[in-house]
Order: sequence, then structure tokens, then C-alpha cells
Amino acid sequence: MRWENLTVESGGHSRATDAALFGADAVVSRTFDTPEFRGITFHEVRARSIINRVPGASRMPFEWTVNPYRGCSHACVYCFARKSHSYLDLDTGLGFDSQIVVKVNAPDLLRRQLGSRRWLGEHIAMGTNVDCYQRAEGRYRLMPGILGALRDHANPFSILTKGTLILRDLDLLVQASEVTDVGISVSVGFTDPALWRTVEPGTPSPERRLDAVRTLTGHGIDVGVLMAPVIPFLSDHPAQLRATVRAIAASGASSVTPLVLHLRPGAREWFMAWLGQHHPHLVRRYERLYAEGAYAPKWYQRRITRQVHDLAQEYGIGPARAGMPRRIPEPPDPADEPVSEPTQLTLI
Repeated sequence: MRWENLTVESGGHSRATDAALFGADAVVSRTFDTPEFRGITFHEVRARSIINRVPGASRMPFEWTVNPYRGCSHACVYCFARKSHSYLDLDTGLGFDSQIVVKVNAPDLLRRQLGSRRWLGEHIAMGTNVDCYQRAEGRYRLMPGILGALRDHANPFSILTKGTLILRDLDLLVQASEVTDVGISVSVGFTDPALWRTVEPGTPSPERRLDAVRTLTGHGIDVGVLMAPVIPFLSDHPAQLRATVRAIAASGASSVTPLVLHLRPGAREWFMAWLGQHHPHLVRRYERLYAEGAYAPKWYQRRITRQVHDLAQEYGIGPARAGMPRRIPEPPDPADEPVSEPTQLTLI
């Protein structure tokens, strides 16, 4: 693995914005011989900064993110963040799923940075690059310290997750919501169990995620659902959209926001390989649909958005409302993609 790209000792190989993420002597790699972590290597690092600034040219509606992990054992075949693993000379396929960087000092570092006179208490988004409630969090338990720091400084924040482990921190979320704006969004793109097992193999089932929404809302925490991704020709049939929106409404979610699959470099290659293996008859259709780049055509995106919003209205929920603490945008243009950890962008 090439750590020198991202360390203070990187010398001439480093980009200017990569400096001092962590020291070259501060990386400890571990494996654990337990069923839930078999085949996964954890690279424990001591980060030098944990609050990352989103580039000014980005379309994101927030400026700051916190990402305690890099790489994700959720193993979603479409994950846009796969490209970030190439900065470590790791492949964006199995390497992204099984080589997980853990910023073990994230809670202490965040508390220190929040207490700095230079910090102005702006909104912090989490789950914006990889899921902060992925499987590794069950062992490393970074989020309780992170949430405690945000609560103690009354700093507004939002979380986007597919992880039901968020319920472990329910008390902290309730406490934080009493002193600041807390926005929670759970990602559920579809409810088809067969599709889930192949396209999101490391995640809790959609049913369990919606149960988590139900529990969170039952404790007075406003939760929206990011219906993402809607996968062309696999989860976009009107009956499938209806079933998903109906299930989301039944969970008590306050809003539903659809997002069509986008295939940026790194994710595109891995997804298309999966498609060729599981749905080879769709390969040519995808090549045509995504011929112009990473995003489905606007006409297709508008059609899905209109269908979902109509269904949401029918079932008594709607898209996220302006002014709410959730900050779930459309994905950024490829030109906005950052080249280093301090400028990671969003999504699943």
C-alpha cells in the first residue's frame, strides 16, 4: 500500500492539499479472525485533522464533513467513493470493501478542533464519503465519542447511513437533538430482498433499516429517507417504486428523496462487472443510458423524481423541506471530486 501519498513524509509525491494527514510511522494494520471481519484488514491511523472542508466550487449545501473511516465493508457495488481508494494504490473493487482505514483518534481530535477559537460552529455532515456506521464501528466505537463532542459543543450535524448500528447511539442522538439541530437520513433505495443481497451484500436489509427509522422517530428524532440509488431496469418499475415508498411511509419517515444511480470512475467499472455477471442482458442498455457520463439523462432522473414524489404525496410524506437540518444533495459533478482526504464530498 502506498501511504506516502497521504503522510507528512510524502515529499515530492504529495499534492499540496495532502500534507500532514497522518505520520508515516503511525499506521498499524490488523486482521481479526472473527466471522464478521474475516477477509478484512484494518489500517489504524492517527489523523492530523478530522474536520474536512468541502471545495468552494462544490454544489454541496454544507462546507464541512467528518469521516472517521475510509473504505467500507458495506460493499455496495455502486458506491461512488470507491475512487478514493486509488489514492492509496488500492483497487476500487475488493480493496475498497476489505481494506478499511480507521482514524482511531477521531473523537479526541474532533473535540479539540471543536474547541478551537477558529471553529465557528458550522454544520458538520457525516456519512458523506463512506458509512460511519459500517461494520468496523461495532469494534472501534468511534461514533459515541464523536457524537459526545458535537453534543457538548452544541454543534449542528447530520448523518447519512445504511447502518442499523446507529441505534446503539440513540441516547446520544436524543441528547444532542435537545441542544442543536440534528438531521438523520437513512438510505433505502429499494425493498427487493434478492436485489439487496447481491448489490449491497454487507449492509443490513432494507427492512431492518426501516425498522431503525421507526425506532428513531419513535424517540422524537426526525428521520428522512434517501431513496438511493434507484437502479435503472432493476428497481425502477412503477410497482417497485410504489412498494418502496409505501414501506418508507409505514416506517414513519418524515420525507423521501429519490436519487438515481450515478456511475463515476472507480464505481462504474466495478458495477458494470457486477452487471455483466448478474444481469448480462442489461449491459448494452446501461452503456446507452450512461453514454454521456456518470449520470443518467435528465429526462430519466426527472421521471423517477416525479413518480416518487407523486407516490410520497399519496402516502402522506414528501421530499426534504427547505430549512430542515438534513443536507442530502444531488451528487456533485465529477469536476468537483476532491483529490485528498480534507476535501471529501458526499453521498452513500
